[in-house]
Amino acid sequence: MTSTATTPYLGVSRSAKGRRWVEQLDLRGIEMAGAIAQSLDIPDMVARVMVGRGQSLESAEHYLDPSIKLLMPDPSVMTDMDVAAERIAVAVEKGEKIAIFGDYDVDGATSSALMALFLRHCGCEANIYIPDRIFEGYGPNPAAIDQLIDQGHSLILTLDCGSTSFDALERAEERRTDVVVIDHHQVGESLPPCVALVNPNRHDDLSQLGHLAAVGVTFMTLVATNRVLRQKGFYQTRCPAPQLLNWLDLVALGTVCDVVPLIGLNRAFVVKGLVAIRARSNVGLSALQVVSRVSGPVSPYHLGFLLGPRINAGGRIGDAALGSRLLTSSDQSEAEHLAAELERLNKERQALEQIMLEEAIGQADRQMMEDPDSVSLVTHSKDWHAGIVGLLASRLKERFRRPSFAIALNPDGIGTGSGRSIPGSDLGAAVRAAVEKGILVKGGGHTMAAGLTIEAEQIDPFRQFLSDSLSAQVKEAWSADDLKIDAALTATGATEELVKLLEKAGPFGAGNPEPVFVFPSHKITFADVVGQGGHVRCTIGNASGGKLKGICFRAADEPLGKLLLDKRGQSIHIAGSLSLDYWQGRPSVQLRIIDAAEVTL
Repeated sequence: MTSTATTPYLGVSRSAKGRRWVEQLDLRGIEMAGAIAQSLDIPDMVARVMVGRGQSLESAEHYLDPSIKLLMPDPSVMTDMDVAAERIAVAVEKGEKIAIFGDYDVDGATSSALMALFLRHCGCEANIYIPDRIFEGYGPNPAAIDQLIDQGHSLILTLDCGSTSFDALERAEERRTDVVVIDHHQVGESLPPCVALVNPNRHDDLSQLGHLAAVGVTFMTLVATNRVLRQKGFYQTRCPAPQLLNWLDLVALGTVCDVVPLIGLNRAFVVKGLVAIRARSNVGLSALQVVSRVSGPVSPYHLGFLLGPRINAGGRIGDAALGSRLLTSSDQSEAEHLAAELERLNKERQALEQIMLEEAIGQADRQMMEDPDSVSLVTHSKDWHAGIVGLLASRLKERFRRPSFAIALNPDGIGTGSGRSIPGSDLGAAVRAAVEKGILVKGGGHTMAAGLTIEAEQIDPFRQFLSDSLSAQVKEAWSADDLKIDAALTATGATEELVKLLEKAGPFGAGNPEPVFVFPSHKITFADVVGQGGHVRCTIGNASGGKLKGICFRAADEPLGKLLLDKRGQSIHIAGSLSLDYWQGRPSVQLRIIDAAEVTL
């Protein structure tokens, strides 16, 4: 029911971003939207957005009010879940000292915080260990395992990592210490030794939950553990049962920031988690909202672009454990101090990123000149900070619309790299294949993002291997990379009421994209460049006098930004998504511009 039309919308066959514009729905889809609107008594515009995201008359009602109870299967459907839940429950009963080994990104921080809050509620001593990104790298390592065992931990839980950590888990096995892995990254057929490895992306897992972030898998592990403890009568004698739903704020934050698809259970986690966040029960999250200057109701945008980057800043260029400490803090003063430190680190990160990005774009431009048909990019420098290469890869992917890697080389010639992909191109599988061929020292990830360790002399072979591996996938993705338009609007019609109605079809994000509206033949009455990132802000208007403020992020030096600036005082077609800006507490409609095209006669 989504359109397969070959006729470009408004005649736009090549926009400022090199894309063809097409209508989101075909005639059948429009008819389905009409039926949904009538059946549920909702605006036709909302129904059209829902159908454009795969909803039918049968699924529409539950889509508008996603229920965790209905969408979450029995956790036991995941391989090893029952074994993991039993081992954790036994540790809780016996009061064992438990170590939580997490990753240094937001998914890892929220997973670790969630597990720690649960275990501490049950009276356990639970200590979080987040490795240093620069000196230790991703995942458990033998030295860290030794340290945790020497400190008296009898159970080690690895969260958002561990599925490929053979050396570290073999060390734990040698020292007769149990490990439970809770992860979501892609893995090969061989698995490291451990009591249980809960990962919906392992080959023998049939749960169909591979789209969950690690924090979602962690939450389901707690549901299973909670059930075991109830069966054992633990809550009747030791402590009241925890209210797991109160911790959905952490699940929502990790889910959005790990850019997993906001479909099914993930979407329910975020919808209910946003309610929990707005209640401000987590002291650390509340303090972070203050320093992040979050205004208005918290949305996925705030999680992904304001709160998440600040938590990540600790893992990128500071103390990797700051994020999980903040999220588990119950002390207002401590939380404010940690939030302020993360704010400072984030500003430092932004300055470093700007310098590194200029060099990365220069390298990418040269690669594109040498090989215009290249389907991927691999950039590297000995002057880059390893904690920021993931951001560089993301920026390159957005700018050049192809899978991209950025690699920071240390003085010994060993590189730490991070990659980001486009929809339809499996980066994690390509990296695992490169490891198997001996091109990479180590690496892993999932479809849209991956990390690696590489020797400097292997960068050129890796660049060629990546291009060969992804060529067919990327070219197919490009062929389907039309900008799908949900509807046409005018500046007059972009009202606060409309935006609030559209929120019924949200939250929007990966896998559930924001509605895209076109404003045909609107005049750019104002445009200039703002911010260090080169954002273009503008005001557009229509013939009836309506005006709408817009922002186009990091676009000043790109064709889209140049078109907006060059066409001041003229009319063009503009595409984007609508949101409410709560500057100084007053809501106003804002257009986030994602594309534009000249008007052709």
